[in-house]
Amino acid sequence: MASVNKVILVGNCGRDPEIRYLPSGQAVANISVATSSRRKDKNTGESIEDTQWHRVTFYDRLAEIAGEYVKKGQPIYVEGRLKYGKYTDQAGVEKNTVDIIATEMQLLGKREGMGGPGGDEGGGGGGYSRPAPASRPPAPAPAQRQAPAQSKPSSGFDDMDDDIPF
Repeated sequence: MASVNKVILVGNCGRDPEIRYLPSGQAVANISVATSSRRKDKNTGESIEDTQWHRVTFYDRLAEIAGEYVKKGQPIYVEGRLKYGKYTDQAGVEKNTVDIIATEMQLLGKREGMGGPGGDEGGGGGGYSRPAPASRPPAPAPAQRQAPAQSKPSSGFDDMDDDIPF
């Protein structure tokens, strides 16, 4: 029987990424992501906001991309898996941890600091995934393309993947 360990978070980045490199040269970046939900208190009718903080870890190229583009307060989409761990603090108390090991990331909101002048290009963001190079099939050679496809003007969306997560 197969099993699934998958997490999808949409929230706000709580701090700038911390990037480090392992002795093997592998990049590792850590961020915290806040997710919030609202509910009404049954007794008072008052709206209560519940915020949860999640520790997210990126590896390899995804860690380098996160370190370059992710900023504190920025809305972000993260997809990955749960990893549970334990450690002993300085007082000798054993503590449990839960981390999200990210496999995909999507920057949400405005594209501030994404290479454009002024930073006012508007919506959207970049979608990043650890296995990106292997997920796209090779482009057909120019001789294999059909004539009608060459005469159509490009809309800029022809090369986008169809695996949009929402």
